[in-house]
Amino acid sequence: MEKRSVVITGLGTVNPTGNSVSESWKNIMKGNVGIGPITAFDTTNFQVKLAGEVRDFHPETRINKRELKHMSRFTKFAVYAAEEALEQSGILTALGSTYRPERVGVVVSSGIGGFETIQEEHDRGREKGYERLNPFFIPMAISNMAAAQISIRNGLKGLCSCPVTACAGGSNAIGDAFHRIRDGYEDAMVAGGTEAAITELAIGGFSSMKALSHAADPNRASIPFDLERNGFVMGEGAGILVLEEREHALERGAAILAEIEGYGVSSDAYHITSPAPGGEGAARAMTAAIGDAGLTVADIDYINAHGTSTHLNDAGETRAIHLVFGDAADQLVVSSTKSMTGHLLGGAGGVEAVFSVLALRDQFIPATVNLKVPDPECDLDYCANKGVSCQINAAASCSLGFGGHNACLVFGREG
Repeated sequence: MEKRSVVITGLGTVNPTGNSVSESWKNIMKGNVGIGPITAFDTTNFQVKLAGEVRDFHPETRINKRELKHMSRFTKFAVYAAEEALEQSGILTALGSTYRPERVGVVVSSGIGGFETIQEEHDRGREKGYERLNPFFIPMAISNMAAAQISIRNGLKGLCSCPVTACAGGSNAIGDAFHRIRDGYEDAMVAGGTEAAITELAIGGFSSMKALSHAADPNRASIPFDLERNGFVMGEGAGILVLEEREHALERGAAILAEIEGYGVSSDAYHITSPAPGGEGAARAMTAAIGDAGLTVADIDYINAHGTSTHLNDAGETRAIHLVFGDAADQLVVSSTKSMTGHLLGGAGGVEAVFSVLALRDQFIPATVNLKVPDPECDLDYCANKGVSCQINAAASCSLGFGGHNACLVFGREG
């Protein structure tokens, strides 16, 4: 079967650095950190005090208030971001002409789903009885509902799916959607990831396993590749892309932002939380993505790293890059935008894909901010503290998840 070219025509995001693509990217380019004191709940009895919250979020500007009552926060983020991406792409105006609804699908990941809804309904059940829960509890909480709501609202009748692969989920969603179009199953897809896990239950759970930073200073909390890193900072939000088969996009006169060229996945088959020693699992995903794109390691100019600010991830990911790129690793620029957003779990891959596409569009590599203390185990060019303008023809975005899930996307510059 002939493989078709797949391009990106729409982007949408809401995340700790901004509630639109333009606002967020402006802050990312400036190196502004979106992390601050948690306001979602009282942290008096918590060691973790900081998170990357989405602030001043007004979903009613795009979503009917009646509908909002039946959506968990993670779904609101996804639907809101999807509306932005769909508007930019203009694809909905092509339904029924350039595109048949049955040939347009949705793949949006969430690692945890409606965590705040689960917590609220559990508390309600303990107080009033478990048969007096909100009748919308289940359809609000289940992880697939963000994808479903986007499909329902926009009449998109192709594949509708939700990969639940922890922190690799957003990248898996985009990669799966890419392959569906490339291999001829759909002509266009809405894809990405979303998460809203800044709750007592989620923060408590991740804190108890020693995964979160206890730092009090927002500028020394999410510090990927820094010797003093001591855990990740929870973030929230969504990143959504509109993908289309190139000829269809050109036919309808769409503005093409970038091309998605390759996708690779692997499983560590090693441990429920720790990455495989030496980064070999992540390395296999990177190698597969570059091969899928028909490129060589020398063609990759920039990697938006998973870069969580945990010791095991950052050191392991650095080793994986060395394994894949060999001597060419010295020519790479690597950065972690989680230094500004925190870690959005299942939403991370979607948001970081948005940033990777914008990096290609604007020929600008965002910084790993607040990287102050070098770590001998992390010896690549991490674009420390200040973004740089430079030529980028191909960029990779890597995502690694609990359970050993590894995913890598390769994007190419349009034209």
